[in-house]
Amino acid sequence: MAWVILIVSGMFEAVWAIALGKSDGFRKVVPSLIFVGALIISMGGLAIAMRTLPTGTSYAVWVAVGASLAVAYSMATGEESVSILKIVLLLGLIGCVIGLKLVH
Repeated sequence: MAWVILIVSGMFEAVWAIALGKSDGFRKVVPSLIFVGALIISMGGLAIAMRTLPTGTSYAVWVAVGASLAVAYSMATGEESVSILKIVLLLGLIGCVIGLKLVH
C-alpha cells in the first residue's frame, strides 16, 4: 500500500509543480490554491509512504514520478518541445523508478 500512496503523491507533485508555474508568482488565485492543495496531499502522501519505505528510495521515486509527469504534460500541451531524446530520457527515468521498486 505504501508504494501506491507514494506513486499517487508523486502524481500530486506534478500537479503542484504545474500549478506553481501557472500561478504567475502566486498572483493568480486558482492555480495558487491548486498548488497549496496538491502540495499538502503530495507531502502528506510522501510522509505516509516513508513510514515503511526507505527515505532515499521514497524521495527518488516521488521526484521521478512528479518530474516525469510534469515534463510529459508540458510536452503534451505544447509548453515544452518534444524530441526523441527527451522521450528516451523520460523512459529511462521511469525505468529507474521501476528498478528501485524491484530491488526493494
